Amino acid sequence: MSAIEYLGKLSEGELAVYGLFLIIGISVLDYSLGPEMGISIFYLIPISLITWFIGSRAGLSASFACAIVWLAADLIHKDVNRGAFVPYWNALVRLGFFVVVVYLQNTLKDEQRHARIDHLTGIGNRRYFFQIADIEMERSRRYKRPFTVVYIDLDNFKTVNDTLGHKAGDSLLKAVSKTIKDNIRSTDTAARLGGDEFALVMPETEAEAARDFVNKLNRQLLEAMQKKSWQVTFSMGVMTFITPPNSVDDMISGVDGLMYFAKKAGKNDMRFEVFKE
Repeated sequence: MSAIEYLGKLSEGELAVYGLFLIIGISVLDYSLGPEMGISIFYLIPISLITWFIGSRAGLSASFACAIVWLAADLIHKDVNRGAFVPYWNALVRLGFFVVVVYLQNTLKDEQRHARIDHLTGIGNRRYFFQIADIEMERSRRYKRPFTVVYIDLDNFKTVNDTLGHKAGDSLLKAVSKTIKDNIRSTDTAARLGGDEFALVMPETEAEAARDFVNKLNRQLLEAMQKKSWQVTFSMGVMTFITPPNSVDDMISGVDGLMYFAKKAGKNDMRFEVFKE
């Protein structure tokens, strides 16, 4: 597991503690080396980690903490030839630099998030799905663990759009996304591939567990449609990969084909298959 993957699995509290220890360690090093050797760039390590994994507010708090300990080191090693106000001015300049870094990093994170999120439903988009699917294929290839992909197509969605309007259609898509999101595990990934097509990647999920989950999910989706009197059902293709295919395109082609067979069989149907080379 890479350092980034490890940090991503930690709680915010654990990350905050690690960040605090980093700040303390760097401040001790700063004090030990004295003013002759600058190590200012190292303060960016805890600030950047805390901002990325916890958020901008925590990043700003870390920035203030770093500026304060840096000021303390400056005051301890006070140069008599400098004015009394100089250390405080330098601390403000450093704080401003840290804040700019936090702002830029938070902006980058927001841009990356928007690039992989479907703006209507709030779940992943097609691009994000392909990225996650590729990662899961590599993980499966390395650790010899199965995974399952589910392809979902809405039956009669066009009729709802044509008779009730696009606003109702958008509400329907949001309801489907919410139902899927509320029923999947934290390790699963849901995405809207476009139009009325959705997909799931379910790591370390064997065929029997996948069948149980998809049957339950289908019931939940149908209940959500019935509550709004939307005459929509679901055709699903479910493929469990004991060994990963050659590419994400091959994976999508296989699962999409299963969904197509379910749709051609009369809609409101599910087709299951296990793939093993």
